[in-house]
Amino acid sequence: LPIAMLVALFVGMVLSVQTGTELALYGTQEAIGAIVGVSMVKELGPVMTSLLVAGRIGSAMAAEIGAMQVYEEIDALKTLEISPVRYLAMPRLIACLFTVPALVAFAMVVGICGGGIVAEVNPQINVPFSVYYDNMIRALSYQEIFKGLLKAMVFGGIIAHVGCYIGFKTSGGARGIGESTTQSVVLSFLLIMVANYLLTRFMI
Repeated sequence: LPIAMLVALFVGMVLSVQTGTELALYGTQEAIGAIVGVSMVKELGPVMTSLLVAGRIGSAMAAEIGAMQVYEEIDALKTLEISPVRYLAMPRLIACLFTVPALVAFAMVVGICGGGIVAEVNPQINVPFSVYYDNMIRALSYQEIFKGLLKAMVFGGIIAHVGCYIGFKTSGGARGIGESTTQSVVLSFLLIMVANYLLTRFMI
Protein backbone atom coordinates (compact mmCIF):
# COMPACT_ATOMS: atom_id res chain seq x y z
CA LEU A 1 0.00 0.00 0.00
CA PRO A 2 2.67 2.63 0.84
CA ILE A 3 4.58 1.96 -2.39
CA ALA A 4 1.43 1.98 -4.50
CA MET A 5 0.26 5.16 -2.80
CA LEU A 6 3.51 7.01 -3.42
CA VAL A 7 3.79 5.91 -7.05
CA ALA A 8 0.14 6.70 -7.83
CA LEU A 9 0.34 10.06 -6.06
CA PHE A 10 3.37 11.25 -7.98
CA VAL A 11 2.18 9.80 -11.29
CA GLY A 12 -1.05 11.76 -10.90
CA MET A 13 0.84 14.89 -9.93
CA VAL A 14 3.29 14.64 -12.83
CA LEU A 15 0.47 13.95 -15.27
CA SER A 16 -1.39 16.99 -13.99
CA VAL A 17 1.68 19.22 -14.27
CA GLN A 18 2.64 18.11 -17.76
CA THR A 19 -0.85 18.06 -19.24
CA GLY A 20 -2.16 21.09 -17.38
CA THR A 21 0.75 23.26 -18.46
CA GLU A 22 0.18 22.38 -22.10
CA LEU A 23 -3.58 22.90 -21.84
CA ALA A 24 -3.04 26.29 -20.21
CA LEU A 25 -1.33 27.49 -23.39
CA TYR A 26 -4.67 27.11 -25.16
CA GLY A 27 -6.89 28.16 -22.28
CA THR A 28 -8.42 24.69 -21.86
CA GLN A 29 -6.84 23.74 -18.53
CA GLU A 30 -10.25 23.03 -17.00
CA ALA A 31 -10.22 19.73 -18.93
CA ILE A 32 -7.35 18.51 -16.77
CA GLY A 33 -9.71 16.66 -14.43
CA ALA A 34 -11.13 14.58 -17.27
CA ILE A 35 -7.69 13.80 -18.67
CA VAL A 36 -6.13 12.76 -15.36
CA GLY A 37 -9.21 10.78 -14.33
CA VAL A 38 -9.49 8.80 -17.55
CA SER A 39 -5.73 8.21 -17.72
CA MET A 40 -5.52 6.92 -14.16
CA VAL A 41 -8.59 4.72 -14.43
CA LYS A 42 -8.01 3.19 -17.85
CA GLU A 43 -4.23 2.97 -18.18
CA LEU A 44 -1.82 4.31 -15.59
CA GLY A 45 -3.56 2.94 -12.49
CA PRO A 46 -3.87 -0.69 -13.66
CA VAL A 47 -0.53 -0.87 -15.47
CA MET A 48 1.72 0.91 -12.96
CA THR A 49 0.23 -0.87 -9.96
CA SER A 50 0.42 -4.27 -11.65
CA LEU A 51 4.06 -3.71 -12.52
CA LEU A 52 4.73 -2.90 -8.86
CA VAL A 53 2.94 -6.05 -7.74
CA ALA A 54 4.84 -8.13 -10.31
CA GLY A 55 8.16 -6.79 -9.05
CA ARG A 56 7.31 -7.11 -5.37
CA ILE A 57 4.95 -10.09 -5.11
CA GLY A 58 5.45 -12.04 -8.34
CA SER A 59 9.16 -12.33 -7.70
CA ALA A 60 8.49 -13.46 -4.12
CA MET A 61 6.17 -16.19 -5.40
CA ALA A 62 8.80 -17.46 -7.82
CA ALA A 63 11.51 -17.38 -5.15
CA GLU A 64 9.41 -19.11 -2.50
CA ILE A 65 8.09 -21.89 -4.71
CA GLY A 66 11.48 -22.15 -6.42
CA ALA A 67 13.15 -22.73 -3.06
CA MET A 68 10.59 -25.41 -2.24
CA GLN A 69 11.28 -27.04 -5.60
CA VAL A 70 15.06 -26.95 -5.17
CA TYR A 71 14.99 -28.29 -1.61
CA GLU A 72 12.52 -31.07 -2.57
CA GLU A 73 9.68 -29.79 -0.40
CA ILE A 74 7.32 -30.11 -3.36
CA ASP A 75 8.32 -33.76 -3.74
CA ALA A 76 7.40 -34.21 -0.09
CA LEU A 77 3.94 -32.81 -0.82
CA LYS A 78 3.53 -35.29 -3.67
CA THR A 79 4.45 -38.21 -1.42
CA LEU A 80 1.67 -37.07 0.92
CA GLU A 81 -0.70 -37.07 -2.08
CA ILE A 82 -1.14 -33.29 -1.83
CA SER A 83 -1.41 -31.51 -5.17
CA PRO A 84 1.30 -28.81 -5.29
CA VAL A 85 -0.74 -26.78 -7.77
CA ARG A 86 -3.86 -26.82 -5.63
CA TYR A 87 -1.95 -26.30 -2.37
CA LEU A 88 0.59 -23.68 -3.52
CA ALA A 89 -0.59 -22.08 -6.76
CA MET A 90 -4.36 -21.78 -6.37
CA PRO A 91 -4.34 -19.66 -3.15
CA ARG A 92 -1.86 -17.27 -4.76
CA LEU A 93 -3.93 -17.03 -7.93
CA ILE A 94 -7.15 -16.33 -6.04
CA ALA A 95 -5.38 -13.76 -3.86
CA CYS A 96 -4.01 -11.91 -6.91
CA LEU A 97 -7.37 -11.94 -8.70
CA PHE A 98 -8.97 -10.06 -5.80
CA THR A 99 -6.20 -7.98 -4.25
CA VAL A 100 -4.66 -6.51 -7.40
CA PRO A 101 -7.98 -4.85 -8.46
CA ALA A 102 -8.42 -3.58 -4.88
CA LEU A 103 -4.91 -2.12 -4.91
CA VAL A 104 -5.52 -0.61 -8.35
CA ALA A 105 -8.76 1.04 -7.15
CA PHE A 106 -6.80 2.55 -4.26
CA ALA A 107 -4.10 3.78 -6.65
CA MET A 108 -6.71 5.31 -8.94
CA VAL A 109 -8.18 7.39 -6.12
CA VAL A 110 -4.77 8.50 -4.85
CA GLY A 111 -3.55 9.43 -8.33
CA ILE A 112 -6.66 11.43 -9.12
CA CYS A 113 -6.39 13.28 -5.80
CA GLY A 114 -2.72 14.01 -6.45
CA GLY A 115 -3.59 15.47 -9.85
CA GLY A 116 -6.33 17.60 -8.31
CA ILE A 117 -3.99 19.02 -5.68
CA VAL A 118 -1.44 20.05 -8.30
CA ALA A 119 -4.14 21.50 -10.56
CA GLU A 120 -5.29 23.78 -7.75
CA VAL A 121 -1.96 24.88 -6.25
CA ASN A 122 0.03 25.25 -9.47
CA PRO A 123 -0.28 28.90 -10.58
CA GLN A 124 0.15 27.97 -14.25
CA ILE A 125 -2.90 25.69 -14.14
CA ASN A 126 -5.01 27.23 -11.36
CA VAL A 127 -8.04 24.96 -11.63
CA PRO A 128 -10.14 24.72 -8.42
CA PHE A 129 -10.59 21.20 -7.10
CA SER A 130 -14.36 21.48 -7.47
CA VAL A 131 -14.02 22.20 -11.21
CA TYR A 132 -11.40 19.47 -11.53
CA TYR A 133 -13.71 16.98 -9.79
CA ASP A 134 -16.79 17.94 -11.83
CA ASN A 135 -14.97 17.50 -15.14
CA MET A 136 -13.56 14.19 -14.00
CA ILE A 137 -17.00 12.89 -12.99
CA ARG A 138 -18.48 13.92 -16.33
CA ALA A 139 -15.69 12.16 -18.24
CA LEU A 140 -15.73 8.93 -16.25
CA SER A 141 -18.45 6.32 -16.31
CA TYR A 142 -18.97 3.11 -14.39
CA GLN A 143 -18.12 1.25 -17.57
CA GLU A 144 -14.69 2.88 -17.74
CA ILE A 145 -14.00 2.06 -14.10
CA PHE A 146 -15.09 -1.54 -14.68
CA LYS A 147 -12.72 -1.82 -17.65
CA GLY A 148 -9.82 -0.61 -15.53
CA LEU A 149 -10.60 -3.09 -12.75
CA LEU A 150 -11.05 -5.88 -15.30
CA LYS A 151 -7.58 -5.11 -16.63
CA ALA A 152 -6.24 -5.27 -13.08
CA MET A 153 -7.83 -8.70 -12.55
CA VAL A 154 -6.27 -10.02 -15.76
CA PHE A 155 -2.89 -8.61 -14.78
CA GLY A 156 -3.22 -10.21 -11.33
CA GLY A 157 -3.87 -13.57 -12.99
CA ILE A 158 -0.79 -13.11 -15.16
CA ILE A 159 1.40 -12.27 -12.16
CA ALA A 160 0.27 -15.33 -10.20
CA HIS A 161 0.52 -17.71 -13.17
CA VAL A 162 4.01 -16.55 -14.12
CA GLY A 163 5.35 -16.51 -10.56
CA CYS A 164 4.07 -19.99 -9.78
CA TYR A 165 5.01 -21.48 -13.16
CA ILE A 166 8.58 -20.17 -13.00
CA GLY A 167 8.82 -21.33 -9.39
CA PHE A 168 7.77 -24.89 -10.25
CA LYS A 169 10.34 -25.00 -13.07
CA THR A 170 13.24 -23.85 -10.87
CA SER A 171 16.37 -25.97 -10.68
CA GLY A 172 20.06 -25.51 -9.97
CA GLY A 173 20.22 -24.58 -6.31
CA ALA A 174 20.49 -21.03 -4.98
CA ARG A 175 21.65 -19.69 -8.34
CA GLY A 176 18.58 -21.17 -10.02
CA ILE A 177 16.32 -19.46 -7.47
CA GLY A 178 17.87 -16.08 -8.29
CA GLU A 179 17.51 -16.68 -12.02
CA SER A 180 13.88 -17.72 -11.59
CA THR A 181 13.13 -14.53 -9.66
CA THR A 182 14.56 -12.41 -12.47
CA GLN A 183 12.76 -14.42 -15.15
CA SER A 184 9.47 -14.04 -13.29
CA VAL A 185 9.72 -10.25 -13.16
CA VAL A 186 10.81 -9.85 -16.78
CA LEU A 187 8.17 -12.23 -18.15
CA SER A 188 5.42 -10.67 -16.03
CA PHE A 189 6.33 -7.19 -17.26
CA LEU A 190 6.27 -8.30 -20.90
CA LEU A 191 2.98 -10.17 -20.60
CA ILE A 192 1.33 -7.29 -18.75
CA MET A 193 2.30 -4.88 -21.53
CA VAL A 194 1.09 -7.23 -24.26
CA ALA A 195 -2.15 -7.96 -22.39
CA ASN A 196 -2.70 -4.24 -21.82
CA TYR A 197 -2.53 -3.56 -25.55
CA LEU A 198 -4.85 -6.44 -26.41
CA LEU A 199 -7.39 -5.53 -23.72
CA THR A 200 -7.32 -1.86 -24.72
CA ARG A 201 -7.79 -2.82 -28.37
CA PHE A 202 -10.85 -4.96 -27.67
CA MET A 203 -12.39 -2.65 -25.04
CA ILE A 204 -12.57 0.41 -27.30
